[in-house]
Order: sequence, then structure tokens, then C-alpha cells
Amino acid sequence: MVAHLNFSADSSPSRSTTPQSFCTPQSPCRDGMSPRLRVRTTPPRSVLQGDRFISNRGAMDWDVAHFNLFNENESPSNKTEAHLEVASPSKEAYKKQLAQRLLGEDGSYSPKILALKDKSLLSPKARDIALNNVYPPPNAETARSPRKHFRQIPQSPERILDAPELIDDYYLNLLDWSSRNVVAVALGPSVYLWNANSGEVKQLMQTSDAASDDYVTSISWACDGKHLSIGTNTAEIQLWDVEAQRQVRTLRGHGARVSCIAWNGCTLASGSRDNTIMQHDVRSREHVTATLFGQHSQEVCGLKWSPSGQQLASGGNDNLLHIWDAQSISHRTHVHRLEHHQAAVKALAWCPFQSSLLASGGGTADRCIKFWNTTTGALVNSVDTHSQVCSLQWSKHEREILSSHGYSRNQLCLWKYPNMLKMAELNGHTSRVLHMAQSPDGYSVVSAAADETLRFWKPFGQPEPSAAKNRVSGSARSVLKSINIR
Repeated sequence: MVAHLNFSADSSPSRSTTPQSFCTPQSPCRDGMSPRLRVRTTPPRSVLQGDRFISNRGAMDWDVAHFNLFNENESPSNKTEAHLEVASPSKEAYKKQLAQRLLGEDGSYSPKILALKDKSLLSPKARDIALNNVYPPPNAETARSPRKHFRQIPQSPERILDAPELIDDYYLNLLDWSSRNVVAVALGPSVYLWNANSGEVKQLMQTSDAASDDYVTSISWACDGKHLSIGTNTAEIQLWDVEAQRQVRTLRGHGARVSCIAWNGCTLASGSRDNTIMQHDVRSREHVTATLFGQHSQEVCGLKWSPSGQQLASGGNDNLLHIWDAQSISHRTHVHRLEHHQAAVKALAWCPFQSSLLASGGGTADRCIKFWNTTTGALVNSVDTHSQVCSLQWSKHEREILSSHGYSRNQLCLWKYPNMLKMAELNGHTSRVLHMAQSPDGYSVVSAAADETLRFWKPFGQPEPSAAKNRVSGSARSVLKSINIR
């Protein structure tokens, strides 16, 4: 059975504080009730503590309460016309304050409804300056061309050129794009030039004996866009003046084919199958200034100078990546020896917007793009691309990097740095994409594949009209500066 506890309304803690005794089986109840149904009527002290409610009357509006009580107590029959006209004190106060704000104390009209003081502290000009500091006006250039957070990436190439006799060799470097907008490509024993401005194609050179085993193994434009260095299978490096279409010089010193070349001002670095790296000063008669041997145990297939020209990265078929310092390269000691790749390291690219950041790609057994801090030698990030990495190109305008792949997907992939989310896959080549080069403006990329085609893409967006106009006006100004008016 459930016992209900009923407390009288007048029970309070001031009443009897001693609890009444319970009946026990040993002491029967006086009223004859069963001991199990006997319930004490006074709660214990612990229950009475803290159960009293004391209202807070400080927040009560006595005028409003009196008004409400007055209206409730009056019956409708007894209410007179005076009673019905009684207004709420709060309404009366509201009307009074509203009249003071709108009409003033004397009831006259005042237009300064929201004025806090009689006179403004700031002049109109100073007030405009203060508001501009709080809410700055949009930049005129930004207003004309708002930043695009999303852009459409073309999935098909803009142009396709045939490249017959392009050698299918992962360790060679047969494509480059000059600062004067001319693409150079090595096809077997010959080097061809394609002018991106005019579309003109011409042959620059051919090895002395086309019937022999001599062929072009590497090419690289100088920074001026006028001179081209060409490495051959006979361990020579030929320097060509493209405008004059004549060979300027021949550099010798390697014992095997020259697989990669990298310019740094008037200094030229070359890597060879003889496992050595040579540094040449093209202005000097004794051009070899340093020979780095014993660092790579197999062919050197990747060479890249940093944008500042202070560091040189070299990758080899021995899965090693070395970082060299330009000031101490003559001492033949590297700064860092990086051994994280599991295949040949050919693809190298220095970041244009963050110093000392290098991206490297591994071959078929590795398939990873790795990012390095070349100051500390620390591995920043590594991404498995699930395909052989042949070449890498950083964007000059966005935090993006483009990679070309061989076995087994034969495609180009655009990645967002640093989260390395894949933004687009560019398909079209039917064989591994061995080489890539970037245009001077940084928007176009040309890829060369073993399917003997060159394909031109625009993965990094389109140049804005204002930027193109500025470039034209800048070039016009430079032309005017070169003219002496007398």
C-alpha cells in the first residue's frame, strides 16, 4: 500500500520540532491502527530546512498592482465613468516621456529626436573620415575585378602538336619554355623551336652524325631567354645563341650522357650518367668550377636551382635527394641527404611563394610527392599519387601544384596546397607524360608524352584583362625609355 503524506496548511518550522514516535511491533499503537499504516504527521527537521519561500518584493510595481486590484475589486455595475477613465500608471508615464522627447518640455516641436547633445563634436568632413576608418571603402581595383573563389579548369588541351621521335626515357629532360615565349623540344638528334607568339616552328640544330648513337638528352633555357644549353649522349653540353642560330661553345668534362641541366645566372649545373654533378662558369675558359662525385651512386636525372639561387637540389636513380648550398658547393659537401623516396627522383620544383620549400616526385615504386623544408631538411608532407611522378610545376598565381604521371594513369593532376586536395585530372595523353614546362606568364603549361604529342593546357586560370593591359602599357613604357629624344 502507498501512504500519502498530508501536511496541514498551518504547519511551520516553529511548531513542534520533536518528531512523533512510531509504533513498533513490540509496542502496539494506542489508537488500534496497524503499525504498518501508522505515519507521523510532522516531518523531520531535515525535510523542513530550506522549504520556505520568501518572495522578493523589491521588484514589484506597487502603482501597477494597486491599479489592477482597484479594477478587479470593482464590479461592472458599480464602476462609474470616472473609474472607467482610470489609466495605467505605466501608460501615463510613457505618454509623458514621449511628449517630452517629441515636443519638448513646453510642448513645442523639436526636430532633434535622436540627438544626444545640442551640438555635434565632429565636423561633417571629420565625421566622414572617422566613418571611413571604421568602414573602409572597397579598393577600386578589387571592385572592378572581384577575386574568384572558384574557377573552371579546362579539361581538354588548347593545342596539340606532333612530336615524332620523342624518346621514351624517364631519366631525360627534353622540354623547356623560355622567358621570351619560345618552346624548345628535343626530338631524337634534333632540337626544334616553336614560337608561342607567332606559331612559327623551326629546327635549331642536329647532332653531327644523325646515323650514330648520338642524340639530345637534355635541354634548358638560360634566364635571358636567348641562349639554350643542349646536353647530348656523347657527354657534351652545347651552348647556342638562338637569335643568331649558331653554336657559341661546347662544354666537356662528363664521362657519360648529360641527363639534366640547370641555369643559375652565368653558372650552369649538369648531371650525368657518370653519377657526377658539375658546375660550369660559362664566362671562363676553364669552365668547370666544381665536380661533385661520390654523392650519387647512379645516374643524376634531376637538377633544380632555387629561385634565390642559394640552393641546388639534385635527384638520382639511387632514390636519393641532395640539397647543396651555392656558397659551399665547391667543398663538395651537401647540406642535406634525404632518403625517404623509394624510387628514382627526377621531378623537382621549388615553391615560388615560400622560400626553402621543395617538392619532389618519385618513380613507379614510390609514386609519392614529398614536400621538404630545405633549411632544416624536414619532411613537411607526403602524398601518394598512385602513379609514377614524372614532372612537377608550381603555380605562380595560386597555392597549387601540377604533376604529370606515367604508369599507370598517364595524366596531369592539379593539387591544392597545402591540404593536397585534387582539384582536377587532365586526361588526353595515351602514354606516360614525361615532361612539363610553364609559360612566362604562369598560366599555360605544355606537356610532352611518349605518345609523341605536345599538349598545351591552362590549368592555372586565365590572365585578367587588366593585368594584360598593364603588361602592354609596361612594355610600351620600356620601349619609350629606350628611345632617346633630342
